[in-house]
Amino acid sequence: MTVGPSESNSLPKSDSSHSRTETVLTPVTSASSKKRGLIWLVLFIIIVAVVGYAVWRSNQPQAPATAAAGRGRGQGRGAAGGPVPVVVTPVSRASVPVVLNGIGNVTAYYTDTVTSRVDGQVMKVDFNEGDFVKAGQLLFEIDPRPYQVTLEQTQGALAHDKAVLNEAQIDFDRYKTAFGRNAIAKQQVDDQEQLVAQDTGTVQQDQANVDNAKLQLAFANVTAPISGVAGLRLVDPGNMVHGASGTGLVVITQLQPIAVLFTIPEDSLPPVVQKLRSGVHLPVDAYNRDDSQKLESGMLVTVDNQIDSSTGTSKLKAVFDNKSNALFPQQFVNIHLLVDTLQNQIVVPNVAVQNGQQGSFVYVVDANSKVHLQTVKLGIATDKVTDILDGLSDGDRVVIDGTDRLVDGAQVRAKLADDNSTDQGGGGGGGRGHRGRGGAGGGAGGGAAGGAVRATGGNDAGSAGGGGGHGNHGGHGEHGGNGGNGANGGNGHGHHDGGANQ
Repeated sequence: MTVGPSESNSLPKSDSSHSRTETVLTPVTSASSKKRGLIWLVLFIIIVAVVGYAVWRSNQPQAPATAAAGRGRGQGRGAAGGPVPVVVTPVSRASVPVVLNGIGNVTAYYTDTVTSRVDGQVMKVDFNEGDFVKAGQLLFEIDPRPYQVTLEQTQGALAHDKAVLNEAQIDFDRYKTAFGRNAIAKQQVDDQEQLVAQDTGTVQQDQANVDNAKLQLAFANVTAPISGVAGLRLVDPGNMVHGASGTGLVVITQLQPIAVLFTIPEDSLPPVVQKLRSGVHLPVDAYNRDDSQKLESGMLVTVDNQIDSSTGTSKLKAVFDNKSNALFPQQFVNIHLLVDTLQNQIVVPNVAVQNGQQGSFVYVVDANSKVHLQTVKLGIATDKVTDILDGLSDGDRVVIDGTDRLVDGAQVRAKLADDNSTDQGGGGGGGRGHRGRGGAGGGAGGGAAGGAVRATGGNDAGSAGGGGGHGNHGGHGEHGGNGGNGANGGNGHGHHDGGANQ
């Protein structure tokens, strides 16, 4: 079959067109890949630039804030080139109590289980459970009739034997008269004398029986042996009780006074024993379970005669009047035993004492407002102050707030603990002017000079800065006023804070 010209031309054109299409697609794909690579490169450069700027910015001094935040930033400035604000207090001398702490349990001063001494039926209960009863108060009544009968029998026997004794005594007197007249023999007189002695013994025995019967009758009324609080009754009316059984009728505990048994370490025992042997009455305070409230004050009475080898502690006993009934038997208490009081000791607040590799130390501020790390030897610590045995002297000022930002030799802006103004360095107002003199400003506590700004810009005069103080005149500074050197410098209120000299 013969192919026509149109058909023969169509196939090559198609091949040629297909070939051109492949030729065009190849460069397009390459250009797209290069474009994407360029975009990623630009993004990477931007990220590196941002990170680099952030690192550089973090190493630069913090820029001054607006006037509204000037006062707070002026007070909080420190590590970024200016003095570190701290609170200081001078060391003082005070009496330091030597207190030993222990734990103990309250126990009744006396505990009595009331029992019956005679047999019989309980007829009546004469108290209410939980009442405070006094010594000698009637508690139970036991049927007294058997003991009343016994008493009457013994009294009858006593009367009979007294009559016999009286008759024997009369006969004896007659015999002695007759013997004086030689009417009877001496033996008869002696026999009568012995008979009188026998009857006398019988009468005495009868009298003892009468007394015993009266005692048994009295025991039918059961009374309180001590003053205290009556517990729950153990026997109800109508029940039989027996003296020989020892069954309790009620338990009475004495709460006023009341005792506390507590323990202290054996190493702390010698000074306590020494005080007791010298006749000193050591005061003791009892606190509640969480040691937050004092319940009662009392005195140390005695120390146990041995040390518990299993715990290494010694048991002591203290007595409390317990007038307010704040202490109750079996109550857990914390004990504070005052052993001694050290007079005229150098003390600092507990917050001033720091601990590090060098041991215990404090930061001391010198006359030039520089801080120095001073190691100290600690003594007794109370809940507020610590006794300093060595390392400090009178007149030293120690830092009690702001220690976390301090290093040895750092310049500080000190403020007394009980003062609202700063002690040294600091304050002066800043102006808002541009290349002009700032407005007058003063420290919050009377700094000598305010601050001013000499920044790039126009020649407008700065607005007044500084607040609350009495500065004398404006100062000059690149980023704020020169800090006043008065006794109590303040903080500027201008566009640029006052602070360190530039």
